[in-house]
Amino acid sequence: MLHKLIFQLGERLRNPSIRKWLTFLKQSENWSINELEAYQLQQLKELVAFAKEHSDYYKEKFAAIDVASFSSLTDIEQLPLLSKQDVLQHTETIHTKHNFEKVFTATTSGSSGDPLVYQREESADSFNRASIFRGYSWHKVQPWERNGYFWGFDFSTVKRFKIKLLDALQNRFRVFDYKEKAFKKFVKKLQRARYIHGYSSMIYQSAKLINDKNLPKPKHIKMVKGTSEKIYDSYKEEIEKAFGVPIISEYGAAETGIIAFECTEGAMHINMEGVIVEEIDHQIVVTNLQMKTFPIIRYQLGDYIDLASKQKKCTCGKAHYILEEVTGRIGENVYGKKEIYPSLYFYYIFKNLATKHNIKLTYQIIQKEKGILIFNLEEHLTNTNEKKLRQEIHSYFANDITYTICPNVTKKAGKQKTKSFISYL
Repeated sequence: MLHKLIFQLGERLRNPSIRKWLTFLKQSENWSINELEAYQLQQLKELVAFAKEHSDYYKEKFAAIDVASFSSLTDIEQLPLLSKQDVLQHTETIHTKHNFEKVFTATTSGSSGDPLVYQREESADSFNRASIFRGYSWHKVQPWERNGYFWGFDFSTVKRFKIKLLDALQNRFRVFDYKEKAFKKFVKKLQRARYIHGYSSMIYQSAKLINDKNLPKPKHIKMVKGTSEKIYDSYKEEIEKAFGVPIISEYGAAETGIIAFECTEGAMHINMEGVIVEEIDHQIVVTNLQMKTFPIIRYQLGDYIDLASKQKKCTCGKAHYILEEVTGRIGENVYGKKEIYPSLYFYYIFKNLATKHNIKLTYQIIQKEKGILIFNLEEHLTNTNEKKLRQEIHSYFANDITYTICPNVTKKAGKQKTKSFISYL
């Protein structure tokens, strides 16, 4: 099969250790909880020792920590918490001074609107991809099969061409537009697809279009995976009606890697080989056990969660602990004068500014009326930077949105997670 060969060739070039990790993960998914926790403790001790030796930040933070004395996972509580602000303020010193053979540059703006650029080694990147592929295997899906993708792309001609080429190599096609014409074209392509993934709100919109317009329903879909946004209960019936399978959830973040993946029985299993998850005051605290270039240890991700009791067992047979619910990642719609857009357009606007122009802005967008937005920015904007911001906004909303840019606005600190988009509609 040509697509399989192309996919695996690209995989070997980019992620040479991915097959090793996938083999390991397929074995460890059958481990007992004691075996999983023993592995976590071993990885934690290695990670903390490495960070303490090679990272200036952790050298200071862990000065009084004797990691050799750790005898159980509860010893992790000796380590200080790591906030998003810590990560942003100390990005350079958190990075470890070690010669990794191959690293990738990763970028995320985060849900609070604060951009982060950091390095991730090949092994950690491959582990993360292998974790996703293991989740796919639970649903009888191979990653090289034909798939529809609801995700973003850069609007420059060169970038768009590059994205289309990469999509073709991965047997993938995508849509990032709420307009009916684009959806209908996408739905037609879904007839040959085996799985769908991406923004849950957009998957829902496509399902609604199929059902409302009585369009031909795809007959070969094995998996519908929602990411990056909360999957509302109201989405589920519509999606299953359109695609014939329930929508499942993948939960993670760029800095932490995959945190949990939903099995065929509807349980969100924590990726215990990759992360340690703590719940403190209903807030998730994550330790990435595999990344050593940029150690993420006891990281306050900013999401509110509900962990299942450790005694809860899934009928699928996997012993991995279960995440009952993520309550902090809520996707909302942005209303233009004529069209509806996903709120994650803002993510791409500010990510593009950070990666293309090194303009890193802390933002919060407010919508009180349809077709009107307020962009509140903490930073002062030069005329040049404001012009580039306006260009990016226009790329995504064209003339369908009227907006005001307000620089030098300080976000109010509160008990709840700061949202990058607040809608009063």
